Amino acid sequence: MKTKRKILLGLVLIIAVLVLYLALWPVPIDPQAWTPPEAPPLAGDYQPNDRLAAIEKLKAGHHPEGVAVDAAGHVYAGLDDGRIVRLTEGGEPQDFARMEGRPLGIQFDAAGNLLVAGGDKGLVSFAPDGTATVLATEAQGQKFRCVNDLDVAADGTIYFSDSSYKFPISIYKQDLFEHRPNGRLLAYDPQTKQTRVVLGGLYFANGVAVSPDQSFVLLSETGKYRVLRVWLQGARAGQSENFIDNLPGFPDNITSNGKDEFWLALVTPRNHLLDSLLPRPFLRKVVLRLPPFLQPAPARYAFALGLDLNGHVRHNLQDPTGKSFGLISSVLESNGQLYFGSIGEEAVGRLPVPAK
Repeated sequence: MKTKRKILLGLVLIIAVLVLYLALWPVPIDPQAWTPPEAPPLAGDYQPNDRLAAIEKLKAGHHPEGVAVDAAGHVYAGLDDGRIVRLTEGGEPQDFARMEGRPLGIQFDAAGNLLVAGGDKGLVSFAPDGTATVLATEAQGQKFRCVNDLDVAADGTIYFSDSSYKFPISIYKQDLFEHRPNGRLLAYDPQTKQTRVVLGGLYFANGVAVSPDQSFVLLSETGKYRVLRVWLQGARAGQSENFIDNLPGFPDNITSNGKDEFWLALVTPRNHLLDSLLPRPFLRKVVLRLPPFLQPAPARYAFALGLDLNGHVRHNLQDPTGKSFGLISSVLESNGQLYFGSIGEEAVGRLPVPAK
């Protein structure tokens, strides 16, 4: 009997310690309650299909999040080990440059420099010979922690996002769990070398794309499942509005084809567990104390949307199995092809642009 009592007492103590740990152990987030709109069904504009099942893979390296194409048609990708590589047809990728940290969104400017959203390293430019120049690391006295994506306007202004002033990309989940407006949309002027805040108070500011006519810039607000339009010209300059709202997945990078469409990557579908936790800050703290393998994780799924200039869905590209490609982080249209970045692949995806 004494042995049984000791075992029972030991179990009670273990459970008590576990409960206290889950309830009280300090976590680095101060979560805010938010009740998201009910996720739209995967039907209609979002009807599941296998249009991405035929995607071709171009060997790149580990997790090529951002993709860019130079004036000669060469494809580049930024990897999570800090390398930026140039892809080759059927061969090994060639190293172009390396940076500390992780290159996220990448794009060439008119002079042939490769601009990089460099996470906590800021906004970085690589000359054609691979020489790096840091363009910006802070704005209004606030250092960047998670420079995530960028686009270059016709006048050379670089619009870019800083997803969170608190959490770097390596622990981006903590920003999503906190769900506070820690993000900003910024603009860098290459003439004055000054950076200004275009829009603050964003919930994980992510993809950035300037409209073909330069009248507005789009911003993927991952934490709110939406894309915002910020007007740059006209009577509404400085105002923001929903471009497309209540998306069925987590919006990541967004790009313009320079004519009549935007391509939006949905890195993974909405997570019912996470949506149910968002109104409950205490439970989010509890979940963050759990081992990573017990926390909500992105489902392997391939999902991308083509949007017209008014935010209407024109193309719905999916592979629900994720077998062909998964966790799409960016989509870029170039020379009749779509190129897909990913945070879960060893390759860049390629697929002909679908007919309208």
